[in-house]
Amino acid sequence: MILTALKTFHESNVTNNPRFFIALSEMQWMNFKYVLQEVDFGRYIQNTLIVGIISTVGTIITTILAAFAFARLEFKGRDTMFSILLMTMMIPGELYILTNFLTVSQAGVGWIGGVAGTNQYFLAMIIPFMTSVFYIFFLRQTFKQIPDTLYKAAKVDGSSDFKYLTRVMIPIAGPTIFTITILSVIGSWNAFIWPRLITSVGDVSEGRNYWLISAALRDADFTTGGTDARTMFNMQIAASAIVTIPLIIVFLLLRKYIMSGVGRSGTKG
Repeated sequence: MILTALKTFHESNVTNNPRFFIALSEMQWMNFKYVLQEVDFGRYIQNTLIVGIISTVGTIITTILAAFAFARLEFKGRDTMFSILLMTMMIPGELYILTNFLTVSQAGVGWIGGVAGTNQYFLAMIIPFMTSVFYIFFLRQTFKQIPDTLYKAAKVDGSSDFKYLTRVMIPIAGPTIFTITILSVIGSWNAFIWPRLITSVGDVSEGRNYWLISAALRDADFTTGGTDARTMFNMQIAASAIVTIPLIIVFLLLRKYIMSGVGRSGTKG
């Protein structure tokens, strides 16, 4: 991938006896600059970061509150509700697209019922994915490992549930919460179907400005133009490298913490 991304247009289209090594002086680092500026990948990366950061923050908040409720609070129907939530994990995510689309439309978010704009596009991409049943289950298992005696002692001392959550449970479950954060960011970075649907309905030319990086990788124009248009494989592979390399770096740097968070979740129910 890296080798092809650094080749010239002519060399990247050679199919007979292609070179597997190129000299440092021949590497076309300008390919990456072209992708970021001319293909406008810089804007798509910015859009992806906006959606990823906001949706991740929302996911962490809803996950912590829901996991705490199912792990520590006593209320009627708690176990039944949790079982129903777990059953929804068996439903493929693609089946939620229609219901999410209808929900967003009826809420007046997006292009329906008004003029589409920055807030509308971003809200439509973020709101349906600000919670995750898997993350709730994941964090609940960690919360369940914290001894009940700590909660009872805190209640005897007059501590509120929110204070106990923020000062005791969240610090203890820090590695698991960190793992959920990383997984949520990666999921947002790789998101394709829903963001692509949101930006393809209505004014397509306007929606193009709010593409995420995955949609841009598929639909951006990497051709030479003209009547004899040819695909610039070197530019296309350079764009693929821009999408892929950050995830590889994140995994290599944080794999220890991710596995630690997974191990802490346990299976205690």
